[in-house]
Amino acid sequence: MPDELPTWIAVLAALAGAGLGLVAGLLLAQRRGAQERLAARFDGLAHEALQRASESFLQLAEQRLQTQHERARGELGQRQQAVEHLVKPIAEALERTQAQIEALERSRQQAYGSIHAQLEAMSASQHALQRETRNLVSALRRPEVRGQWGEITLRRLVELAGMVEHCDFMEQAHVSTGERALRPDLVIHMPEGRQLVVDVKTPLDAYLDAVNAPDDGSRETALNRHASKVAERVRELASKAYWSQFPRSPEFVILFIPGDQFLSAALERRPQLLDEALRQQVILATPSSFIGLLKAVAYGWRQMSLAENAEEIRALAVDLYERLNKFTEHVGRVGHALGRSVEAYNSAVGSLERMVLPGARKFTDLGIHPRRTIGQTPEVETLPRTAPRAESAPSDASDPPATAGGSDDPQNLPPDTREHPGS
Repeated sequence: MPDELPTWIAVLAALAGAGLGLVAGLLLAQRRGAQERLAARFDGLAHEALQRASESFLQLAEQRLQTQHERARGELGQRQQAVEHLVKPIAEALERTQAQIEALERSRQQAYGSIHAQLEAMSASQHALQRETRNLVSALRRPEVRGQWGEITLRRLVELAGMVEHCDFMEQAHVSTGERALRPDLVIHMPEGRQLVVDVKTPLDAYLDAVNAPDDGSRETALNRHASKVAERVRELASKAYWSQFPRSPEFVILFIPGDQFLSAALERRPQLLDEALRQQVILATPSSFIGLLKAVAYGWRQMSLAENAEEIRALAVDLYERLNKFTEHVGRVGHALGRSVEAYNSAVGSLERMVLPGARKFTDLGIHPRRTIGQTPEVETLPRTAPRAESAPSDASDPPATAGGSDDPQNLPPDTREHPGS
C-alpha cells in the first residue's frame, strides 16, 4: 500500500496535469480563435479603411493631377507658342538654307558635268596633240622637212619685219664659183647696194633625242651631241665664205636657227659656241634676234627712201609756192576789178540821185499819185581788200602794179574815179 500510493499520486498528478493541459489547450484555442477573429476583423476594418483612404487619395490625386494637367496644358500651349515664335525664324532660315543647298547641289552637278565634259574634251585634245606631236617629230627627223620648216620660218619673219620679197630680199639665190654652186637661203638687200647673206640650219636630231630621252644620262649625252652638231654647222657655213662671193656683203654670214630653244640648249652645253662662231665670221641668230636685225634693215630702207624723195619734195614745194604766188596775183586783179565796179556803181547811184530822181519826184507835185513812191538807192561803202603780193614772186608785165594800201585808198584808184561821183 505504501508503495502503490506514490504511483496513484503520480497517476493523479499525471491526470491532473493532462486535465490542466487540456483546459489550458482549450483556453488557448479559444484565445487563439478570438485572436484570429479579432485579427480577421481588424484586417477587414483596416482593409476597408485603407480602401477608403486609397479611394479618397486617388480621388484627391486625380483632382490634383487633373488640375495640374489643365495648368500644364495651358502652360504647354503658351510655351509651345513661345517656342514656335522662337523657332519660326530658325525654321525659315533652315528652309532658305535647304533651298540654297539644293540650288548649290544642282549648280555643282551642272558644273561637274561641264567640267567632266571639258576634261573629256581636253583629254581628247591631249591625245590628238600627242599624236600630232609624234607625227611632227617624225617629220622633223627628215632633213628636207627641217629645211622647208626653217625656210618658212625665215619667210614669216621677213614678212613680219616688212621686208617683202619683191623689193627687199630674194630666196635661194645661186652663186656659181669655179668649183661649186653656192646657194644661200636668203640674201637681204640693204641701202647703197649692201647685202646680207643668211643660211638656215636646223640640227634637230640630237635635240629630239634629248627630249625623248628616258633618263638624265641619255639626255646629257644627246644635248652634248646637239651642241657638237651646231658647232659643226658653223664650221660648214664658214667654209663656204659667202662674203667672198657677194662683193657688197660684209665679211660675215648669218646662220639662222629657227628656234631659240635649240640655240639655248647648245649654249648651255657649250658656252664658247658664240665666240667660236664669231672667230669664223658667222653670226648665230634665232627668231627673236633675227626680227630685230630685219627691223633695223627695214628702217634703213625707209630712211633711204626719205632721202631719195627729199629733192623731189623740195622741187614740188618750190613749184607750189610759185603757183600760190601766181594765184595771189590773180586774186589781186579780181579785187581791183571789184573795186572799180563798186566805184562805177556808186557813180551811177550819184547820177541817179542828182539828175533823174529830182525830175521824177516833180510828177507828184503835179498831181500824179503813183502806187509806190521812189525810194533811196543805197551806195556800196565796203570795198574789197587786196591780197598781199609775195616778195619773191616774179611780176607779170600784163598785171597792174601792186599798191601799198588797199583798194579803198583813193591814191590807188584810177585818175577818173578818185573823186567820189556822188559827193
